Amino acid sequence: MTLGDKKLIVQRASVGAKGAQGPNQTPVQLQIPGLNLNQGSGPPTEVLCLMNMVTPEELVDEEEYEEILEDVREECGKYGVVRSMEIPRPIKGIDVPGCGKIFVEYNSVIDCQKAQQNLTGRKFANRVVVTSYYEPDKYHRREF
Repeated sequence: MTLGDKKLIVQRASVGAKGAQGPNQTPVQLQIPGLNLNQGSGPPTEVLCLMNMVTPEELVDEEEYEEILEDVREECGKYGVVRSMEIPRPIKGIDVPGCGKIFVEYNSVIDCQKAQQNLTGRKFANRVVVTSYYEPDKYHRREF
């Protein structure tokens, strides 16, 4: 990238890497099931989908599930009124859609946008949070 009369070169730091990145190396692509990074976070809605925060294994234990629910509700409440929240849980022998994702419905699109801006990239249980807006009709039909 050219910045004034100088050329700016940006590189990703890598522990133990030697030399510059070769021209044939491709960037690392973040892969999260159900997330299409080409469409960004989508058009703003009042429902936010939080990904990469919990694993299905963490949702099995009732106490741990309640603790996660409380932590997420408290944190999300900092950005606006949380109308409802869904965390699909695993059921033995059944593939539960949306399991491992957290869906938060806000009172307004503006509150949801504030949450999206503040939560994206944050860490939860040593995992980087990924967010996207979710279609309210699908949320209310529980189509996760």
